[in-house]
Amino acid sequence: MNADGNPIPQSPQSMMLDLAGRARDFRVRMSVISREAETALALTRDQHGRTISPDAAAAALARRDKAAVEAYSRHLAAYAEPLLDASRRALGDLSPARHIAGWGHVLDGLAASAIEIHRVLDRPAAAGSPAERSQHTALRPHLAAWADHGVIAADLADQHHEPQPALTGEERRKWTEKAQAAQQRGELDLIESWWAADGQRITLAYLVEDCTSTVIALTGDPDAPGWEAIGHYAHEYAAGQALPRPMPPGVLRPDSPSLFNRPEPAPEVSLQELLRDVIEARTAGDASEALLVAVQRGHAKGPMIRIEELLHTAAQFAQALETVQGRQTAARLYALSRQLDFLANEVADAAEDLGASVAVLPPHRVPALPSNRPRPAVDTTPPTAPPRTSSPAHSR
Repeated sequence: MNADGNPIPQSPQSMMLDLAGRARDFRVRMSVISREAETALALTRDQHGRTISPDAAAAALARRDKAAVEAYSRHLAAYAEPLLDASRRALGDLSPARHIAGWGHVLDGLAASAIEIHRVLDRPAAAGSPAERSQHTALRPHLAAWADHGVIAADLADQHHEPQPALTGEERRKWTEKAQAAQQRGELDLIESWWAADGQRITLAYLVEDCTSTVIALTGDPDAPGWEAIGHYAHEYAAGQALPRPMPPGVLRPDSPSLFNRPEPAPEVSLQELLRDVIEARTAGDASEALLVAVQRGHAKGPMIRIEELLHTAAQFAQALETVQGRQTAARLYALSRQLDFLANEVADAAEDLGASVAVLPPHRVPALPSNRPRPAVDTTPPTAPPRTSSPAHSR
């Protein structure tokens, strides 16, 4: 407010910051709501992830969806349209890059979700009614889309930052040679990397030379030929102020679930429980069953199959990084995944053979009973130790 009590006009840059901040605030609030819901839902499931209290689970989901609608109403309802408008203008000003068309599709999807959300908000059902619950359930995917991808719109709207000119000509060549020499000595320590809005990959690194460390910025893949140094700075904060801002990282799969749209977990048995089953087994069939569960495929995958799936997915992730190191790591992970697949088949064969033996543990493997020594009652005073007697002195 100014001296007359009227609101102070915002600059365009300040307005963009406010719009971007509201989208980020909504994401933070949705994260809190989702974690609270996961905690509540965990109490409605058994040790294998199966829902055993459906009414309590439904109530937790209803609270989650209602809170999400309220968060959108508070943080974004009045700002979604101007945020999208600002994002589209910023997108149109960017240089051509592989991700531009994809971001355009994301903004179109957010716009469609905003229309659907506002349609329901304009005609809400009676509070607490089944119709309101149905509305909130229907809005969940649209709210999750904003929580997941609204940050792209926010970062586009926040593209007012103008980076400082990068090194050019002779200085760029000199610092690139310094960095390459440091890399060969093992004294180029990578800090972090990001993608700028123009499709440029930027990496920060410490360049150690003559016992001094300088923060430098590189473009390209540091593990491949052709990368260059584009700046040197006193510290990381100065680098962040001078360089193009990072844009949101991509996703491994276009339909990747997230914290805001995770499906209900599939039932699974823990490796610890299977180990306990084998230790407590008395017959070969019991031990065989535990092994077969460990390598079970399908919906309720066993732990070994989950690990195989983890390795395979991690290999896909490493490949998707589109770096030399990523491709090398992906090859190793794919190989490990194939080895684990072979090992899982071997375990299944061994388990079948074990079960077919119809054997039992011999009776001479007698269980050890716990010690039965009497223990003093909780309120019993321990006996007094006998007095210590000094040894008589030895005379010579």
